[in-house]
Amino acid sequence: MNETILKLRPTDYWRIGEHESWFAYMSSQGLHLKKMGRWFAKFVKDEPKQIRYRIEVSCDKAITSKQKEMYSESGWDYVTRHGSFNVFSSPAELNTPELHTDPAEQSYTLKELDKEFTASAFIMVLGITLEIWVIYYFYLRGSVYILDLVEGRLIQQTILMIFYSYVVYNLIKAAISIRILRKTLSEGRPINHNSPWKNRGKIHFMIYIIFLFGVIISPFIQFAVSKTIPLTQAPTDLPIIRLKDIEQNSSNYYIPSNVNEMNIYYDCSLFAPIRYHFSENSSLPNEEEKYKSGMYYSPSIKTWAYQLRFPSMGKGLISDLVKKCSISYKEGSFIEIDSKDFDQLIIFEKKYDFKEAFALKGKGIIHVRYWGYADNDSIIKNIAQKIDLISN
Repeated sequence: MNETILKLRPTDYWRIGEHESWFAYMSSQGLHLKKMGRWFAKFVKDEPKQIRYRIEVSCDKAITSKQKEMYSESGWDYVTRHGSFNVFSSPAELNTPELHTDPAEQSYTLKELDKEFTASAFIMVLGITLEIWVIYYFYLRGSVYILDLVEGRLIQQTILMIFYSYVVYNLIKAAISIRILRKTLSEGRPINHNSPWKNRGKIHFMIYIIFLFGVIISPFIQFAVSKTIPLTQAPTDLPIIRLKDIEQNSSNYYIPSNVNEMNIYYDCSLFAPIRYHFSENSSLPNEEEKYKSGMYYSPSIKTWAYQLRFPSMGKGLISDLVKKCSISYKEGSFIEIDSKDFDQLIIFEKKYDFKEAFALKGKGIIHVRYWGYADNDSIIKNIAQKIDLISN
């Protein structure tokens, strides 16, 4: 039994002349076409031969047995079919007359293919329009595009949109090329059966693989690298702000019994190689430290830290964080403060016991949300110390 070999097709499947030229070349190397697929063609290994190949387009239905017999009587043997493209072959030494001796007549065989490609391109344009609308409605409409990218919520949708755009581009290119080919044939100029085929298709194939890899694999990668670090096991040089760093009476705090369950969450995304999120609560049980309402003083703090891949995204991310937070606040104001320690610093103060800070330096961003009596200077001082860990 002869050995069969798969080969990546070197060009777009609708390029007729290039495929005919490639099939002939492969036969001259001892690989004779047996079957054709979307991306690959199957060949049978045998003695090298000089064989001519021609592609007949039939959009309505497959080539009938009667048609195959008719072509065979003319010297062309049926080989295989893929979609609308039927492949015939003939030994070069027979010098068999062309399947179509009149190029103008052959142009009519491409009419349905022209319509099919145009319709497919139109449908794909509608599809990508819908995809853009979905992204806008669920993500861009809230104007937190950079935050969604950094958090990894928009990466798959962006990759899919680029992928769809590329598919639409190729469909439009195919429709235009078939229309040009029809025009060429109608003017009496035949298909070039020896069209150059090298260096075509491989880049096209790799682009598809990269896009598919990004859509399917990226969520698993992001999940695999994420981890939860118990507070008691966490390194001391993390870009997080703790209550003991900013509270004046922190040594008197009652630390909850579940301190070992207080965790630092770490993960990363394509646009943020480092991301930390930490939350801490505490309380002072002393009677003299009670609120007038009878509740204990219970300060708490949350820290979000980002190290961005591109520093140019920093101010956009700060802006998105402020916008997202401002939706929840009916009172208070965001104030931008000039500081030599930061590229940008924004403070929000709603009441005497609630503060929020957004700091940017280089590639690093630290967002702190605090409930308690510590002043802004204490929070800003600690952020300045911690942000250097992720600013480069």
